[in-house]
Amino acid sequence: MLRPLLRPGYWCECWTHSPATGPRSVLLASIETDSPSEATRWIRVTVRTIASALDRETAHEAWDWVTYGHKEAEDALTNGQATTFALTQQDTHIEWILRPVIFLPLAHREAQRLPACAEQFPCPTTHKIARHQANGH
Repeated sequence: MLRPLLRPGYWCECWTHSPATGPRSVLLASIETDSPSEATRWIRVTVRTIASALDRETAHEAWDWVTYGHKEAEDALTNGQATTFALTQQDTHIEWILRPVIFLPLAHREAQRLPACAEQFPCPTTHKIARHQANGH
């Protein structure tokens, strides 16, 4: 069965800016999703996690988005528009950016023959497990 070459989806990023990051914003995390609801769920889970550490006004803004605002974001994504959600707590700014994209899949690793040099390196997972076992854990 042939898979379509192009796949619609959503690219999600979380950026922060604070005195600890210096003059530029720093990418904290990014994910790809298949639906607008998966994209906003990523933000909602994160916001729920940090909400108890926010001041009253910022927490109210966060819970309002988690409860109601995510629906507007999902509508925007469904209509092909990028959307953002941001929170500022004292001197720390966090911004989530969600945008519709078209993914071009890479060749499936097991469906293709890897270059000869690929066999020269140990599997990272195996190496990590071996090191962990060698340390008596």
